[in-house]
Amino acid sequence: MVTQEELDFYATPGEMTKLAAVDVPSDVPSVCEVVQGIVIHPFLTHLYGLEFPADREEELQIHPAASIVDRVRELDPSPLTEQRPPERRVLGNCRDFSTITTAFLRSNAIPARARCGFGTYFEPGKYIDHWVVEWWNGTAWQLTDAQIDEVQRRNNGLIDFDPLDVPRDRFIVGGDAWQLYRDGEASADQFGVLDMFDIGFATGNLVKDIASLNKVELLPWESWEADADEALLDELAPISSSADYERARAIYETDERVRVPDEVTSYNPQPPHKVRVR
Repeated sequence: MVTQEELDFYATPGEMTKLAAVDVPSDVPSVCEVVQGIVIHPFLTHLYGLEFPADREEELQIHPAASIVDRVRELDPSPLTEQRPPERRVLGNCRDFSTITTAFLRSNAIPARARCGFGTYFEPGKYIDHWVVEWWNGTAWQLTDAQIDEVQRRNNGLIDFDPLDVPRDRFIVGGDAWQLYRDGEASADQFGVLDMFDIGFATGNLVKDIASLNKVELLPWESWEADADEALLDELAPISSSADYERARAIYETDERVRVPDEVTSYNPQPPHKVRVR
């Protein structure tokens, strides 16, 4: 059962989603339109007639939504509600689309959380590393893919649903992915992105989903020691799968293996290196 405490927790910002006052709409479809008008995915710039701006790759390393919004305004000082041309949108991946959307919704006191897992609607038979937004619609938690606009939908023959209401079997949270692997229903080489597939994506996305349930949204290529402990992963998986608020909060607060440390390991760019997230 969803409690008022849970809704209040997700209606307020966390360390990655704190914002100064922003003038954005309060309804989810309009918020997604705003985010799609200020962010562009680095893998998909060609769909918008833009050559990937390699000299701006550092934008992909920004953690807080507030700093991403600051960069948006550096590129174009127009109101956030005005859609930018592709070359004046900030580079951001699915985590950024989801985290900024979550920040905007929380700024309007709408309970929302970014979820880390896998989309089944990018490559047949594959679980592709992905993030979406989960928000409270008044009666239930609803999944929304804030990244998928009409351009991307037209170029993806697997999206046969409304991205504002993603079916639960089309986006798999980290806990479900790990359980599929443990039950032998999915193999390690089904989890990943681009030409990189291995079980590390499932383990990493599980611990990042637990962190995100605690309002700490890391970058997709960041990790720490928790994702190497199979017994811990088995304990975390049902918490992620059910989004059990009380258990997610309790284990995050009491188990130092689960809490995001001040420094994590980043795998982008290579070689692996330590970065501070606080």
